[in-house]
Amino acid sequence: EVRLVEYGGGLVQDGGSLRLSCSVSGFRFEDYKIGWFRQAPGKAREAISCLSVHDGSTYYVDSMKGRVTISGDKNTVYLQMRSLKPEDTAVYTCAADINKGSNCYEHAMDYWGKGTLVTVAS
Repeated sequence: EVRLVEYGGGLVQDGGSLRLSCSVSGFRFEDYKIGWFRQAPGKAREAISCLSVHDGSTYYVDSMKGRVTISGDKNTVYLQMRSLKPEDTAVYTCAADINKGSNCYEHAMDYWGKGTLVTVAS
């Protein structure tokens, strides 16, 4: 059974940091690209970052470059977030894509987690 489970969401103050974890099972970790997406209230889901595990290539959305770092090890992908702002409040979800490449397309993801809520208080 394929599973992606997110950990690490919660309440953080404006300017704070948070590290999210995505634990994956049920498929060969090295064969997939793992991505982080978020959906803020009333907005469409957007890609934040993706990591191609087999070669380490990464993608970052322009709006968060310099504030997030994606990494992966032992069936877990991490999203380190810094300088968080109230507008970063959203449900953050990880997903897996069998395709290679440095892109990060929501429609290409094969498997999804259930998400974890991040709230940034002003």
